[in-house]
Amino acid sequence: MRKRLFGYVPFIAMVLLVAAIAMAAPKPPKAKEPQAVPPFPGTLVNARYVYVTSYDGDQFDPNLRPEDRQAIATVQDAIQKWGKFTLVYRPDQADIVLMVMSRPSEDVLAVYDAHGWPGNGQYLWRMMGHNGLQRGEAPLVTNLETAFERVVK
Repeated sequence: MRKRLFGYVPFIAMVLLVAAIAMAAPKPPKAKEPQAVPPFPGTLVNARYVYVTSYDGDQFDPNLRPEDRQAIATVQDAIQKWGKFTLVYRPDQADIVLMVMSRPSEDVLAVYDAHGWPGNGQYLWRMMGHNGLQRGEAPLVTNLETAFERVVK
């Protein structure tokens, strides 16, 4: 009887060890909740002209990353389809400057007041997201439209 009881000890020890390891394993990360759309600044509601550029330079800069050049074009297309703003190709003609950045990990769309730009360097509205400024689909611009329409109503 004693022999039989001691024969189960290694098995029980192994089960306890596996259970302890399973409980100590790191928990998988939670899925990110969708980012809430921040309110659009009311001071820019009457803006009519928008200039789209990248944090690393304008669309005609030969050193600009192709991803950023594509993000500029995507935002320009979305702005034209929206019809609320008129695109301009010089920042001194704009009421609003949209700055974009497209990286494999995250895209950025930020709104700046063009009056006094680039002096203050403080964005007034910004959203970030994975694949937010891809060709044919720009959810960050859709979020901009949503935020803008909330202020107008």
